[in-house]
Amino acid sequence: MRNPNGYGSVVKLSGNRRNPFWVRKTVGWNEKGYPIYETIGYCPTREEGNILLAIYNKNPWNVDRAKISLRELFDLWWNQKAIQLGQSNQRSLKSAYRHIEALSSMKYREIRSYHMQDCIDSCGKGYSTQSAIKNLWRHLDRFALERDIITRMYSKLLTSSPVPQTSRERFTDAEIRRIWEVYAESQSGKDFGKIPVEWTDTILILLYSGFRIGELLTLKTDHINLQEGTFTGGIKTNAGKNRVVPIHSKIAPLVQRRLDENSPFFIQIGGHPITQTAYRTYWKCLMEFLHIKRTPHECRHTFESILDSKGANRKCIDLMMGHVSKDIGNRVYNHKTLEELKSAIELLDISE
Repeated sequence: MRNPNGYGSVVKLSGNRRNPFWVRKTVGWNEKGYPIYETIGYCPTREEGNILLAIYNKNPWNVDRAKISLRELFDLWWNQKAIQLGQSNQRSLKSAYRHIEALSSMKYREIRSYHMQDCIDSCGKGYSTQSAIKNLWRHLDRFALERDIITRMYSKLLTSSPVPQTSRERFTDAEIRRIWEVYAESQSGKDFGKIPVEWTDTILILLYSGFRIGELLTLKTDHINLQEGTFTGGIKTNAGKNRVVPIHSKIAPLVQRRLDENSPFFIQIGGHPITQTAYRTYWKCLMEFLHIKRTPHECRHTFESILDSKGANRKCIDLMMGHVSKDIGNRVYNHKTLEELKSAIELLDISE
């Protein structure tokens, strides 16, 4: 079906391109009678091109390419592109904008790599923030290039601090056994006063599932299938979202007790999910009581470290943790069944 006159069109360009579909609109005619096109954007599929064209016709971004400022470009990008990103990524990029806001009134096409680099170098922050600023410049450059505002992506020249070497260490076997002991004592009715020892079950679930703290605290009970023995969760990356993680046999009773609370949220207080801030208060109290100096993320590091040392299949570990396999053969061709994942996770065996 043809689009109405003046609506615009989506045309496939020749050659091997990442985004081969050109979304355009006729804005006039030259002296020879040929159409003059306004480029709305470029998309990987015709379907996405038609969606972009529909969005444009609903709310056109009529801008003066020579005069559009960084602030105006950021607002357009935020309304048109950022909505396609995950919430965590959106928060990171919006926060990064504060570090480039000093250039907000500058014409975007006059911004050069040294302007961008200075925002990174002068932010006074570490690797994570510097990486977010660099990422934001790349998003804005790509958006501006698609709309013929710029002809060169200066963001490709940017550098930031290297990824710092991790200082995380795994829980020792003795520490894990100590957590199991305290959990067992809490279930036997032993009085620990005001120490929230009942929350030791969450430490063990983190250790035996590989979930990030945010992933565990947002997990809903309808994403847990005890009959099949699986969690379905994950929130951070495309590879990690909605991944299937087998429930290790040792924590199955702990999971059942949580499910027996009949709340829509797996980890909850009074039927409501607990925030990371509140949970970390419990964590700090428990670590002091247990005489253990570990962070919640070190549970995830422990999960991976032990499975790797026990010879678990690398692809299985990556799938359960939501990582993309570094090996191309594993990433593309190696598909693992649920039974293989269950066999792999059971290798995480530490005597109580």
